Amino acid sequence: MSVLHLDKASFDKLTKQSEKPVLIDFWATWCGPCQSLTPELEALAEECPELIVGKVNVEEPENVQLAVSLGVNAIPAMFFYCDGKLQQNFVGFMRKDELKKKLGL
Repeated sequence: MSVLHLDKASFDKLTKQSEKPVLIDFWATWCGPCQSLTPELEALAEECPELIVGKVNVEEPENVQLAVSLGVNAIPAMFFYCDGKLQQNFVGFMRKDELKKKLGL
């Protein structure tokens, strides 16, 4: 499955209604670690069809309040949801295999 690009409405719907676990990355184009994380997330999404991977660009004005509401103060910031509930969150770059281990995949 490919990585989904989300806004507040699609974020809310996905994290609350998905039957699959969801990993959301908050990122920006100017962020070097965010750029390095993108291919890792794409590989993770491809390798783990049981996981939905999404990205929220914090540079888009409509996404700023969403990031603030979740306490994002450093990026990349990843939030992992299962059954509509936040299970874990991580800050910083991680390789695909490290993410899989942390997520129990």
